[in-house]
Amino acid sequence: MVLVVAVGLALAYAGGVLGAGSPAPGSTAQLTLAMSDGVSLACSVTYPEDVPNGTIAGGGHAGVVLFPGFGQTHDDLLPAAQAFSGDGYEALACDPRGTGASEGKFGLAGPRDVQDARELVAWLSGQLGNDDIGGFGLSLGGVEVWEAATSGVPFKAIVPGAAWTDLGRALLPGGVWDDGVAAELAHAAPAGKWDPSLAQARADLLAGSNSAGVQALEASRSTRTKLHALTTPTLILQGRHDFSFDLDQALAAYRRLRGPHFLYAGDLGAPPAANPAAEPALYLKAANTFFDEYLKASPGAKPAAHVELAHDPWDGLVTPLAALPTTRGSSVTLPGTAKLTRGGSVSRSAFLTGGALETWGDGSVVVRYSGAAKWTQLVATVSVQGQSTPVTVGAAPVTKPAGLLRIPLLDEAALLPRDQRLVVTVGGTSAAGGFTDDVPAGAAITIGRVTLNLSLLPLAVSR
Repeated sequence: MVLVVAVGLALAYAGGVLGAGSPAPGSTAQLTLAMSDGVSLACSVTYPEDVPNGTIAGGGHAGVVLFPGFGQTHDDLLPAAQAFSGDGYEALACDPRGTGASEGKFGLAGPRDVQDARELVAWLSGQLGNDDIGGFGLSLGGVEVWEAATSGVPFKAIVPGAAWTDLGRALLPGGVWDDGVAAELAHAAPAGKWDPSLAQARADLLAGSNSAGVQALEASRSTRTKLHALTTPTLILQGRHDFSFDLDQALAAYRRLRGPHFLYAGDLGAPPAANPAAEPALYLKAANTFFDEYLKASPGAKPAAHVELAHDPWDGLVTPLAALPTTRGSSVTLPGTAKLTRGGSVSRSAFLTGGALETWGDGSVVVRYSGAAKWTQLVATVSVQGQSTPVTVGAAPVTKPAGLLRIPLLDEAALLPRDQRLVVTVGGTSAAGGFTDDVPAGAAITIGRVTLNLSLLPLAVSR
């Protein structure tokens, strides 16, 4: 039984129809919801505004459960809740257990969080008198939406964003530990707030150890292998320039989903995403349109395009595509020889012909090397000359004294301006991403020919 303690407003109204004594349309109430194990979550509910086409077939309102991201509370989701409320949805948002004002222990989108999501959907369904409920979340909230949906929580439609679907790939892209992602996970809640069963895994994340406990955490909180069975209509929001959870996290999901699915790629997410202040209005409008189709069954509400690619830099415009874009490859070889010791790097540059170019898809840097002594990893950073924000980065372990090493690059969608040099920097670490210097003192390596392989859109959509 889910118990409710309301603050300031009566919470129930028959069939989702506001009437005498009901909360004012568009108002927000703070409340506490007690989960089935007795842990109380701090929540808010934002009531639907009276708007045309705001109700479901047969009357009443649909609802959306919102999940906070890393470092957020339900209060941070008020703008999103108001956006959904303004389209006729009742929006429920809660602090995950162990965060904000909620009780309990933090589980990093674990099984108990999935159960909480199930109970929140049941509570909101009871308030509305129907089960026309969607799920929305970005960052850790997006992970919670993926986890809940693939675990059978009965959302009618979902909008996960800026999230991982394969945590192992996010933590070890190319097989090299990413300290930035590990720190983001470990600091999602204070140490004392974590579920005791995850305490050692958290310590290992901070220590840079891909221990058995961390591997179990990765496997249990990755949904990619389950997505082929998910038929729930899905709109994925993903950052086109996010070094924590790159586009591959979303594209792999998009290719596996069996139900109706859509993708918006914009400037949201972890650094170096700019997260422009005006962009949420755009993707929240897309989410409302999507929910109108699959929660309200509103005629003509279905998104016009399966894929929308916001421009780089963000300018408020998107290019609609009927499907994931085709790509073409481009390669350039950068000759030379340089001997590196710990802390050293080598940079080489070249022009790519063909005017403005735009990356999309998996690229790589292939390095011919020799004389590797105690050298543990190579990190490649690709930049546009004169720009402080890299295009992409990648890393791979060095396991032999000599040979060819393919370094996979993060899947980033970035504009390469016309007539600008591309710079490839290779070393043991990078200022971009979270690849810290794992190369020991006294190590050395000789870098020879470097080949940059990029995956590009046939024509750049950004200008």
